Order: sequence, then structure tokens, then C-alpha cells
Amino acid sequence: MPSINDSKCILIVGSTAGIGRSLALSILALPSKPTVIVCGRRKERLDELVAAHGGDGRLKAVQLDVTIDRTSLKASIDDIIEQFPELDAVMFSSGIQHISDFSEPETINLDDVISELTVNYISIVSMITFFLPHLIKIGETRPSFIYTISSNLGIAPVPGAPNYCATKAALHSLSLSLNVQLKNQNVHVVEIIPPLVESELHELHHAGQGGAEAYSGIWMPLEQFTKATMVCLERGDVQIPVGRAARRYAKYESGKLEGILRMQAFQRKAAEGN
Repeated sequence: MPSINDSKCILIVGSTAGIGRSLALSILALPSKPTVIVCGRRKERLDELVAAHGGDGRLKAVQLDVTIDRTSLKASIDDIIEQFPELDAVMFSSGIQHISDFSEPETINLDDVISELTVNYISIVSMITFFLPHLIKIGETRPSFIYTISSNLGIAPVPGAPNYCATKAALHSLSLSLNVQLKNQNVHVVEIIPPLVESELHELHHAGQGGAEAYSGIWMPLEQFTKATMVCLERGDVQIPVGRAARRYAKYESGKLEGILRMQAFQRKAAEGN
């Protein structure tokens, strides 16, 4: 099974902080020595990353705001592909989270709902669509990869962040379907499913509920999460539930991917019969 060790050049969207940053640096340290492109909207953080860890020239940086209009996003993706023709893997780690309570509908900020949906799902679907012709072309001669980062909340939601959970459920479903659709193109879709992980996401969006202090006793330390995830990435796992997410995955999701593969075979057989 192809693994991240087979990647020569990986772009990590949303890698200026948290899970994306930590995975980017761990991938950079792989013995296979891939080129790693950190990508995000905060240029100062990208510059800091390259200055601190780019000594051998394999760490590159690209500034990108995933909320820009579709035409501009497509142009940005085309520029990335032109600049890095060896690109064979893309990881999507950007995400935002808002707390909302629909029992008090007057408090719902629909701009927050839309931005959450855009960053966590629509922008990722758009970028996958824009990257796929290149990744399929790469797949003609060697493996290429799409890495999505969903959440255990996409499997079993919590009531405090209903829209966030819905966006992650959508990304989880998409990942399963694309895994099956793209297999014959040698494009390998890998879904990372984190539990609650130490992250700025919770500090920024839950400040009114105690921020980091409220979660520090229950979240998985970022370093521990990264080490566990890297083991699975190097092994070539196609779904990577980590920590508490592994228990939810085993309870609710075990065998689902195989079921989708069987459904695809059934649909093809039915189509041939017509």
C-alpha cells in the first residue's frame, strides 16, 4: 500500500498553526526527504516557519486564503502546480469552529455559519477539484495523495457546535466516496480523524468558555497526536482515527468503506446489465 513515504512533494493547506504545522514539520523530517510546502493566509507565520526549519531548502511557503472567490482560488492552485510540478500530495488542514445554540435562534450569526461551511468544506471540495487533473496525471506513473483532516465530531456530533460537526461529517462522507472513486487513478485518499487535540482553534473560538484551560484536561496533546498519526501515515492506512476518535470509529464506522466498495461494484454490475 502506498504511504506518505512515497511522496516527493506535499502541500499542506492550513499549516501555520496546530495540527497542520505539527504534521508539516514531522513530514519534513521523514527519511524520504520530501519537499514540504506550508500554506496559509498568515505570511508572517509562513516566513517564520521557513526561517526556522528551511535550512536545507526542502521547506517552501505559499500564501493562500481559501475564502477567496472561486476564480481566484483556481488561479492560485494553477500557480502552485506550475511552481511545483512534482507536487504529488495535498493535505487539507485549514478549519474554523464556532459555537452556536439554535434553541436561541436570534443569537445565530449566519455569516459565521457560512464562513464555517466555506472554510471547512466548500473550499476543500473546490481545491480538490482544481488539483485533481494534476494528481491524476501524476498517478499515471507513481502514487499521488489527497489527505483530508475531518474530526471525530463528524462521526458523533456534540450539540454545542452543530454546524462545525456537520461540516466535518460532510468532509468525512466525501473522503469515503473519493477513496473509492479515485482508487483506479492511483490517487489515494487518506482521511485523518482527530479527537479533541491541543490547538489554537479551541483557544480562539471558545475563549468565553475558558479557552485552553477548559479543554486542557481532556484534549490530546498535539505532540502525542502527531506521533500517532505519523505512524499510520507511514504504514499507509487509508483512514486514521486517533485517540478517542478510534473508539467512535470502531463503534460507528467500522466496515463502512468496504460497504461503499461493494455498492460501487453492485452499481457497475447493474449498469452493465442495462
